[in-house]
Amino acid sequence: MNLEGHTKALSLAGKRVVRNLRWWMLALFLLGVTVNYITRNALGILAPELKVSLHMTTEQYSWIIAAFQLAYTVFQPFCGWLIDVIGLKMGFFVCALIWSVMCLLHAGAGSWVQLAILRFFMGASEAAATPANAKAIGDWFPKKERPVAAGWAGVGFSIGAMLAPPIIYLAHASFGWHGAFFLSGVLGLLWAGIWWWLYHSPATHPNLGEDERGFIGQDHDPDPVRQPFWQALKTIARLKRFYGIAIPAFLAEPAWGVLSFWVPLYLANERGMELKQIVLFAWLPFLAADLGSIASGYLTRLYIRWFGCTRINSIVASSITGAFLMLSLALMTLVQTPWLAILLISIGGFGHQVISCMLSALVVESFDKGQMATVNGMRGSCAWIASFLFSLIIGVTADTIGFNPLFVAMGFFDLIGAIFLVMFIAERRVGAPV
Repeated sequence: MNLEGHTKALSLAGKRVVRNLRWWMLALFLLGVTVNYITRNALGILAPELKVSLHMTTEQYSWIIAAFQLAYTVFQPFCGWLIDVIGLKMGFFVCALIWSVMCLLHAGAGSWVQLAILRFFMGASEAAATPANAKAIGDWFPKKERPVAAGWAGVGFSIGAMLAPPIIYLAHASFGWHGAFFLSGVLGLLWAGIWWWLYHSPATHPNLGEDERGFIGQDHDPDPVRQPFWQALKTIARLKRFYGIAIPAFLAEPAWGVLSFWVPLYLANERGMELKQIVLFAWLPFLAADLGSIASGYLTRLYIRWFGCTRINSIVASSITGAFLMLSLALMTLVQTPWLAILLISIGGFGHQVISCMLSALVVESFDKGQMATVNGMRGSCAWIASFLFSLIIGVTADTIGFNPLFVAMGFFDLIGAIFLVMFIAERRVGAPV
């Protein structure tokens, strides 16, 4: 802790100490990511009606998604660098304000072009979620707790998507699609205010006890070195271990993009489900993803206990487990029953979040605190480049060849990514990285 932070902490002495405050701060962050995903997934839930109301083709809808994904891709490294430089509290607050206002403005969109423009700016600000995730874990947890913390933090990325269908459906039933977007934006503004009020860093939090402060800082991480934006990117890009994380992320993200933006349309077009049926069942893959997030960190402990893996190797092994579960997406194309298809998609959601959370854990394990948000932003950019390209491919091919060939491809992508994890990240012996 620096002198300024220590002095401020002492000046706030006498305030009520909250036990296990690090987990409360993680829960606060998780709530923000949940709201983040409700706002972004509103579009996918409303897609069938928006296509009719705004006279959109499937290809035009794909451009709206691509606008969001392009901005999300380009701005993740910048958002990560910004959070590393100005701090998690201010950086995430500013981004939350922007994405909430953009969501509010969706209610007034009159064409697919206007929606695409709004989604671009929304994607640019929501890009802060992934780098902020690594920063929150790195700031508040010692290394031995970070895999489990990463698993719980990942819940926010899927629970928001799980809650979006019923919330958006109820808002839509009461106020139409305009009101559904408006309600989502209001939720974002409310959370931004709560975040600004309650969040502080470990060095300055008035309710953090000294024992827990010492526990958080037990690894004696060096003070973060803040570099100019382009210099930070160049430094990270020279490291082989970055590519061991970035390439698997690139191969994993198309599946999550499909779950978030395309599954409702797939269930409507290819499985013949109506909006009410979609709302009743489309949340199940995200519930499975929540369970995958939570299970991922504890799975690392099992690999350590049962097979004597190092901490790094246990994270790699957990990710490979998730990669094998992704084969369920390929198997889904062979079944006829819609409910069985949803079950297999849900297994894929579970597997994807195991992989995603473990890649976040590898970022906080492999890089210092001054780089974590920037690295996770760069990882996110690699992931969303793939998601962006895959959405464009779906937009121009889904109406002709259908979704099945694309699901088969997604089923095998992560096994290829697992090869790079083993090559560039896995340790061959204790303390000796590849």
